[in-house]
Amino acid sequence: MDDLLAAEESLPAWVFPPPDGFTADHLDRIPELPRHTELIDGSLVFAGRQRAFHSLAVYLLNTALRQWAPKSLRVCRDMTVTLDRRNRPEPDLSVLRAEAVSAEGHETGYGAADVVLVVEVVSPESESRDRKRKPQLYAEAGIPHFWLVEHGEGRRPVVQVFELNTVTRTYVPTGIYHERIKLPVPFTIDIDLTEIDQL
Repeated sequence: MDDLLAAEESLPAWVFPPPDGFTADHLDRIPELPRHTELIDGSLVFAGRQRAFHSLAVYLLNTALRQWAPKSLRVCRDMTVTLDRRNRPEPDLSVLRAEAVSAEGHETGYGAADVVLVVEVVSPESESRDRKRKPQLYAEAGIPHFWLVEHGEGRRPVVQVFELNTVTRTYVPTGIYHERIKLPVPFTIDIDLTEIDQL
């Protein structure tokens, strides 16, 4: 019992949530939080160790989306998006309106209203969040486009593309892409997924 009390006393204060849970503002006010901490349903969520596939898929899509995005949009990696008071996830990639990005670059996240596309690359430790809860939250917040990236054959990604049904605030699948993504929305996109073999 004494060991348990000693362990609790040595833990940082943020390990113990407030009575009503954490809020989006807490992520900016707790300096000791580990990198890539997300807020999901009022609870802090910590990222596991990244695997090579995850890193390569994010790099490939980040580079390609930057190439194709018009000047009115920006591509951001690993930045939180405030969906509501109790949800501030950190998508692997976000495409957002350029005016949301300050010239100084001091922001720690963006609002859902500025985001047009979020991309989640599924990791073993976050499968349920990436496939179920986070898409639900993104759709409810009105983000128009969502991509879910799974590990396919070898190290190639499989990209599932979804668009928002604005009436039901749910995502509707519009395609699954194995070798190449060619889309007209949210802007003209043509990405050769097999290029991951060269990375």
